[in-house]
Amino acid sequence: MRSVRFYPQTLPLHTAFVISRGSRSEARVVVVEIEQGGVVGIGECTPTLRYGESEASVMAQLTNVQVAIAQGADRQALLQLLPAGAARNALDSALWDLERLSRQQTLWQLNGMVAPASISMAQTLSVDTPQAMAEAALAHQQNGATLLKIKLDDHFITERMVAIRSAVPNVSLIVDANESWQSEGLAARCQLLADLGVLMLEQPLAAGQDEALANFIHPLPICADESCHTSKDLPALVGRYQMINIKLDKTGGLTAALTLASAARELGLEIMLGCMLCTSRAVRAALPLTPGAKFIDLDGPTWLEKDVVPGLAFHGGVIDLQATGD
Repeated sequence: MRSVRFYPQTLPLHTAFVISRGSRSEARVVVVEIEQGGVVGIGECTPTLRYGESEASVMAQLTNVQVAIAQGADRQALLQLLPAGAARNALDSALWDLERLSRQQTLWQLNGMVAPASISMAQTLSVDTPQAMAEAALAHQQNGATLLKIKLDDHFITERMVAIRSAVPNVSLIVDANESWQSEGLAARCQLLADLGVLMLEQPLAAGQDEALANFIHPLPICADESCHTSKDLPALVGRYQMINIKLDKTGGLTAALTLASAARELGLEIMLGCMLCTSRAVRAALPLTPGAKFIDLDGPTWLEKDVVPGLAFHGGVIDLQATGD
């Protein structure tokens, strides 16, 4: 018999995040602890309003399956007990963690992988004035970052991107439009980004309204984020996207994410790996997906005022796994 505990946790955000993204000063995650035989596995999720989730809805889902998990339901059973989403991710992550600790193995070893010494990832630039974004890009470059993820809305696209590219001519850039663009003028904007050497555009149109992506030749790869949660979404993406962004809080955990990654590759879609605002617990759970990912965007913990202990070692757009034994 297992003991299952779950609770919300407040994560104060770094001042730079608060200034760049508005008045929000904290993030909220839900933590799951599963104890068996004196071993405690821990998982974490971030409820996302965009996906119809709240802290209350996640806690309710966890309550509904608490007994089943306590009685021994495994990760495969969990796929049937809960739909894809944050609640299932927290439980799936905790079950993986419980297994690795019980077997005295790493998550890499459980998945038949050898851990790399480090992982290169993107550093995110929030929407701001062209000058402020250019200055932020330069600061990241001077700190060692070689890949920047540029957040954009529907305004000042040219001004922002030209300013950033002028400030960091040799840094690799990817762009996330966060569903903010319309089909009108989309092809021209894609060409602008391609001309500036941008390597990928993420989710320019709203999920469910991306038919226009099939109507022109893409001058740069386009990645599905909100349009792709699970393997069931893949058939509709072929011919519109060249890449998908996998996040454990969308797939409902690493178990389903591994299946999604395999299915996507079979369809010729490349992989981007992302995360929500989270601690190192959530990033650790996603690490087995990093091999073969075209772009890795796991900087969620870097926006926190304080990470969990032990945390991962983030610096200059790199996760140093040797420094923490991960």
